[in-house]
Amino acid sequence: MIQTLITFIIVFGIIVVVHEYGHLFFAKRAGILVREFSIGMGPKIFAHQAKDGTFYSVRILPLGGYVRMAGWGDDTTEIKKGTPASLMIVENQVVKINLSDRVDLENSVPMLVTEYDFEKALFIEGEVFGETRRYSVDHDATIIEGDGTEIRIAPLDVQYQSASVIGKILTNFAGPLNNFILGIIAFIIITFMQGGVPSNTNEIGQVQPGTPAYTAGLQAKDKIQAVDGHKTDDWNEVAQRISENEGQTVELDIERDGTHKTVKVQPEKVEDRYLIGITRSLKTGFVDKITGGFTRAVDAATLIFKALGNLISQPSLDKLGGPVAIYDLSGQAAREGITSVIALLAMLSINLGIVNLIPIPVLDGGKIVLNIVEALRGKPLSQEKEGILTLIGLVFMVLLMIAVTWNDILRAFIR
Repeated sequence: MIQTLITFIIVFGIIVVVHEYGHLFFAKRAGILVREFSIGMGPKIFAHQAKDGTFYSVRILPLGGYVRMAGWGDDTTEIKKGTPASLMIVENQVVKINLSDRVDLENSVPMLVTEYDFEKALFIEGEVFGETRRYSVDHDATIIEGDGTEIRIAPLDVQYQSASVIGKILTNFAGPLNNFILGIIAFIIITFMQGGVPSNTNEIGQVQPGTPAYTAGLQAKDKIQAVDGHKTDDWNEVAQRISENEGQTVELDIERDGTHKTVKVQPEKVEDRYLIGITRSLKTGFVDKITGGFTRAVDAATLIFKALGNLISQPSLDKLGGPVAIYDLSGQAAREGITSVIALLAMLSINLGIVNLIPIPVLDGGKIVLNIVEALRGKPLSQEKEGILTLIGLVFMVLLMIAVTWNDILRAFIR
């Protein structure tokens, strides 16, 4: 139970944080103010504000994270009329606005806020010692929110809407891109841990002790030139010929150290397959291992695309999995060892990247479609229309997640 939970938190956390860091990295390069980058959810346990205005936080619930961009989604600064605040003023400009009763600012000016504009005119107005006063607000001023989080104000020039179309597309695509990169790196790590990439030659890699091949005297590096007289140039042909014999004794023509000999082996049935207990050889070169990791990532992506195609043609909740299913897979991987955990991380990361590119408005793919529409129209959709589309996508995704999670719970309970 504890092992499963820890594995789930680590795998899920790494995938989401890496995804969000992609948005962070490209948003900054597009000139968008990233107000906060959080690891975890809930109350914060650590915080640091960088010189560029980004507030980095670690929060108490170790589940994922988020990036808060100025002007993205529902990121707005709202101060109700009459809200008490304290202002730090330097050279007649407000540089810090404290809205939290958890933080005390030394030498600050108390105010009951009546009006403000942090996007265009950059001012704050309110009652100070019984008089109405208006102060100019510095472009890079910060606000201390009610929970003590300190973030930069967001003038229009640093908001998401003000970035170029290319900048927006790269920012939205960066999350899935990071997931693909993480998946590739994870598969490369697995390839190195396993010592290499399976080769498709007819050379035996290992002979497992206690198996028919071991009993018959087969050895590593033997080359199986033929099975029952049928020439076998590669491993796929070797496996196919042995399997097709359906348990009957097979005659193998092998080459060992330049000499040829014939060996008879009786396959044994293992889970509906007939095996003799040999594994294929490995390509162990550095470049082979790197390219092997890429190949595994491509194979994983191909499987995911096929699964999505099958889901579209034959919709079924049983073909989907939510947090409960991921939790269950985390437990299985943890019991099988570190290699399985890394493989799970790789598959889930690539899966998240692909799913996030589906053109549903609340997902990154949907946002990219809106960016493309903006490029074709020469102007973005109105915030009202974009908000409606996003809300529709959000409702759909929430309902789908509830249905999938409930279905996962029922499957786990029935099982």
